[in-house]
Amino acid sequence: MSTANPQPLWQPDPERIAQARITEFQAWAAEHHGAPAEGGYPALHQWSVGQLDTFWKAVAEWFGVRFSTPCTRVLGDRSMPGAQWFPGASLNYAEHALRAAADRPEEPALIHVDETHEPRPVTWSALRRQVGSLAAELRTLGVRPGDRISGYLPNIPEAVVALLATAAVGAVWTSCAPDFGARSVLDRFQQVEPVVLITVDGYRYGGKEHDRRETVAELRRELPTLRAVVHIPLLGTETPEGALDWSALTAADTEPVFEQVSFDHPLWVLYSSGTTGLPKAIVQSQGGILVEHLKQLGLHCDLGPEDRFFWYTSTGWMMWNFLVSGLLTGTTIVLYDGSPGYPDTGAQWRIAERTRATLYGTSAAYVMACRKAGVHPARDYDLATVKCVATTGSPLPPDGFRWLHDEFADSGAALWIASVSGGTDVCSCFAGAVPTLPVYTGELQAPGLGTDLQAWDPSGKPVIDEVGELVVTNPMPSMPIRFWNDPDGSRYHDSYFDTYPGVWRHGDWITVTSRGTVIIHGRSDSTLNRQGVRMGSADIYEVVERLPEIRESLVIGVEQPDGGYWMPLFVHLAPGAALDEALLNRIKQAIREQLSPRHVPDEIIEVPGVPHTLTGKRIEVPVKRLLQGTPLEKAVNPGSIDNLALLGFYEELARKRA
Repeated sequence: MSTANPQPLWQPDPERIAQARITEFQAWAAEHHGAPAEGGYPALHQWSVGQLDTFWKAVAEWFGVRFSTPCTRVLGDRSMPGAQWFPGASLNYAEHALRAAADRPEEPALIHVDETHEPRPVTWSALRRQVGSLAAELRTLGVRPGDRISGYLPNIPEAVVALLATAAVGAVWTSCAPDFGARSVLDRFQQVEPVVLITVDGYRYGGKEHDRRETVAELRRELPTLRAVVHIPLLGTETPEGALDWSALTAADTEPVFEQVSFDHPLWVLYSSGTTGLPKAIVQSQGGILVEHLKQLGLHCDLGPEDRFFWYTSTGWMMWNFLVSGLLTGTTIVLYDGSPGYPDTGAQWRIAERTRATLYGTSAAYVMACRKAGVHPARDYDLATVKCVATTGSPLPPDGFRWLHDEFADSGAALWIASVSGGTDVCSCFAGAVPTLPVYTGELQAPGLGTDLQAWDPSGKPVIDEVGELVVTNPMPSMPIRFWNDPDGSRYHDSYFDTYPGVWRHGDWITVTSRGTVIIHGRSDSTLNRQGVRMGSADIYEVVERLPEIRESLVIGVEQPDGGYWMPLFVHLAPGAALDEALLNRIKQAIREQLSPRHVPDEIIEVPGVPHTLTGKRIEVPVKRLLQGTPLEKAVNPGSIDNLALLGFYEELARKRA
């Protein structure tokens, strides 16, 4: 992929740069902490990684983090893994998330939208009151700091109340979306042994009701550590025997009591997609998430009390936790519970319009689906409040950047497009949004503050304008404090630190350009490697899925027993399309012309569908294992796949080839 593209797609005007919170922060940090006053973001970033302790001290001060006991220093042990942040300090995440209730009690903290697309606000005072009531009831139930509370919940206000009440008592939150089947949920929750399960009776999606009472009954049977089950009647059913009623637990007008916990006290457990085994149970800390999210949301996303923050997500994905943290900056957050494209492809834009969102986040896949479906967001919806459209989940292709830019430009708006990339592992972004920098087509604006992001070659040398491994050479506060049930830390170490000792290797191929931008090429563990040349699968998807006949694609590189290399491209066709000679030739020609002859696959094979993780990522590695002859039960964790039946096709193909 060429990095010689000097013309920005978008540039912030001087007024926007002057008003950005990151500009104000830089001036303040220059005055109080010796940050560079000149040189803009590049100078600030260099200072933030060069003076890591001072930078994070400045973030905590700037955002008014309330330590009930002060820290002895900012960074104790700097080693990775095992860095010690703000040792001696104590605080509470939920206390910070509810601070805005004091100044703006009757303004909305949450706006909840379901498939009717009617916004329903929950005020700051109502949110604070419900959190106080539930936290008191949890204490009555015997919940103590460190106990685990699990939610089997859609993206509804009750889920936010439950998370914040859990954090208020110093317990540890963990959640799954109700479209996860019992096995997927148990693969996650059984690891952490929750004492309380908060659950709905079902959910609505795509215009249909989905009853989950049988699944909930199975969870109750298979989680022997549960002391209480809380029932939320989303579909209006009776509270089952032995369960507690949500409304009874949240009815009191109780001022929340916030347990003051150590900076590194666990806040929540997130899970890796678990495609090839039990999901990793990733533990992040109250303090680490607090300061990382204040930085990311308050400085990079430029969010504050006048903003409305909408990200399409579910409670089974880290972006939900990230969305809830919008409350830390006093921002109103928008919770959408429903299908991303119901009743039509433009649904998310309609929600952005109706909630007056200022920052709207979605997936690259949704943007490309809108482009293909002929949706015209800025023409068909009133999106005057939207300052930024952000994407994650997979790299936003250059076509996606251009389409978004042109759609808004045609209606006279200059749109800030923020493609961001990070991971569940840090519940944040390594690179992405910077409100004061230009946007280049197909590129992330810059590495985040305090994140020494580099591309490394196999010998561990940084490279510029060349593809390398994404590494982070300094600790970040939101890196996991540990994995659950990993007493000696070996699984944690092997996940990130076994390639380059003491340096976080994330498993993505990236290019850091000489302009300081970042290009993501896809996962390095499923990287295509033909004749010693490494290629990102994302580059191929971008080209192939431009063709209107292709709904989705999957490319795999398979090392053969005889030393050969087989690179098939699987295509899921749009309705009515046929994989005839003409289409085969057009696919090959597009790849050859837009990428290189080396990128052209050995075979193009029509498939009934492309399998994904439950959070919507295409699964490349398990399909590769199937094609190498690994039996299905060893190649993939069945509970982590959205449509297990699809894998039968790839397994059968491997059998035929063998």
